[in-house]
Amino acid sequence: MTTHVPLHFTRTTDLDVHGDLLLRLGVWQQVCDSYYLAIDESPTMGADIASGLVRLLDQWLEQLERLPVAGGPVFLPFDFSDQYTGWLRVSGVSGGRVVVEAGWSGVAGWSFHPSDIAGTAAGLGDFEPITNTGVECELTDLVPTVLGIRSAFEDAGGTGDGGAG
Repeated sequence: MTTHVPLHFTRTTDLDVHGDLLLRLGVWQQVCDSYYLAIDESPTMGADIASGLVRLLDQWLEQLERLPVAGGPVFLPFDFSDQYTGWLRVSGVSGGRVVVEAGWSGVAGWSFHPSDIAGTAAGLGDFEPITNTGVECELTDLVPTVLGIRSAFEDAGGTGDGGAG
């Protein structure tokens, strides 16, 4: 049985690329932009923001798959801004349990492509967690939650609920 993980990532409007995304982790939330997704012209990004969000979430899933093998933590970007980036840090606790925390890095959003996060995520050394954002859950519950968010973006053309559970 899958337990609900309080992680939601939604697109609030498809009319703009600023302030159009909302990430919620537990009771904490952050409004983000899809701007850097919109300007990423990499061949793997896709033709629109919806496909860019799906590509980003595919990479989140790749990072989560690495966690049991490589150990942790793994980092999942959600906010790309001119002078910083927002990340979820997923760290193993014990057994299959993980802690998901939101935080910031001084890595600029323009310094890497949202369609290719692996190198930056692997070398993220300045992550600063936001106090009281940690959510503990089973990794086996987190993966289906991210899959649900991905499906909502894919099914609704990037404007779907983006929530899971």
